[in-house]
Amino acid sequence: MKSPLDLLTELARRHAFGDLGALAPKVMPDAVLIPALCEFGQRLLTLDAEDFATEVDAKTVPSALRRRARDCHMPQTPREQPRGALASLRPAYGLLLEVIRVRWERRELSSVMAALHIAGEYLPLLAFEPVLGHAGDPARWPEGLRAEGSRFGVIGDRECDHTKPEKSAAERTLRVAHEPPEGWRTYFDRQHSQLAGAMATCVAKCRRPCTAMGWIAAEARESLALRCKVALAYADTPLVRLRHAAPVGHGFGVPSPEEVLDAWARSRAHLDKNGVGHRATRDDGFPLPGLPSLFSAIAGTVIEPSTLLSDVAAQLVALIEGPAARGAAS
Repeated sequence: MKSPLDLLTELARRHAFGDLGALAPKVMPDAVLIPALCEFGQRLLTLDAEDFATEVDAKTVPSALRRRARDCHMPQTPREQPRGALASLRPAYGLLLEVIRVRWERRELSSVMAALHIAGEYLPLLAFEPVLGHAGDPARWPEGLRAEGSRFGVIGDRECDHTKPEKSAAERTLRVAHEPPEGWRTYFDRQHSQLAGAMATCVAKCRRPCTAMGWIAAEARESLALRCKVALAYADTPLVRLRHAAPVGHGFGVPSPEEVLDAWARSRAHLDKNGVGHRATRDDGFPLPGLPSLFSAIAGTVIEPSTLLSDVAAQLVALIEGPAARGAAS
């Protein structure tokens, strides 16, 4: 029979941070670092990007792990530094891919579908990052969005192809950096994903282009338009629609692994028709084959699954198996 410490080690290796954090104090009452590190890992696993940089972690989590988590953190005030996921979405997408892989291995399909949905909402900003120099930071929007003749964020303009929610998000994003922290957080909770779609519409499918995107260098426009087109196409694939067809988390059932793989196969065929979307047909060893390659094509650079969750798990195993821990449990 396995010892209690062996069972704790297995929980750590399975990234079962919540269970480990609850059980470890009963087995190892003197190992005070383990529950706090489990809390940190659980926030990462649940994609709680608001709390990746909570101050309590500074005393209990290794600095290298904290720095990498801050790269995925969403700033909670207009002036917060560092800018985390507003500086670059690439670390956050690496974490998303790792979360999808871990959840898939644990057969937690509800969480897989939620992560796939989140990835689709912000893909256009991942595509825009090379031309913006950041990942859609409202404090750093180019002045060109407000150029003469721009319809970006102009409420009620019937010539603009943005939906009403997108127009509202575009108008808000141009002024939210001057709002108090409460307004800033409300914008990110409710409107920033709409803004991502609005940006993609401007470059990929606007029927009556205005001057809002005139600041983009001519040599970058074609590539950006194609990558945004694919980002929008991903959000409309059978894979992402599967989450809406089966109301995940509302008691009406969760798709099986076979259903998810079937939806992804049909999605890959759909994306293969859209320029860089052919990257989704590559078999890159991921549980949903081609997904990292697709995100990389949209980003214009390599996006691979991170090792952040695995490194947290390894740190926990070291704490459980260390001599001091063994002594505390005896």
